[in-house]
Amino acid sequence: MKQFYIVILMCFLVSCQSNKKMATENPEKMTSDTIRIANEELEYEVVIIDAGFTSWYNAYAKPRGYYSQSYLESRNRIWVTEWNARSRNPQYSDLYQLPIDYQFDINYGYEVNYMLYYYLVYFQLTNKQQLGGFTARI
Repeated sequence: MKQFYIVILMCFLVSCQSNKKMATENPEKMTSDTIRIANEELEYEVVIIDAGFTSWYNAYAKPRGYYSQSYLESRNRIWVTEWNARSRNPQYSDLYQLPIDYQFDINYGYEVNYMLYYYLVYFQLTNKQQLGGFTARI
């Protein structure tokens, strides 16, 4: 099974701001700091290990189906391309430790794109990074 890992072993303090809206319609709350997203048909999986992502996701992620798969893919393509460029640049080695093996000609399905999209939004917002193309926002 092909795998790509997003392994960020950092803890982030996220300040609470009263003007941020939380997504209350997402009934599927996560409980683990290690998230595994798999597309068994493609023999592909994403593993995210980040102590802050689960609570952020539970607070801010829109429900599945809110965005189309093509919307998620278009952002993921741009953001992953920039992530990978930075992962090869020693200037960014602390934040972008491993490249993401996201091949544009493979249909990973909705779930993989959805979770990758939200991780990349979370990463950009919590680390004050912009991966290019589209500004990450919730």
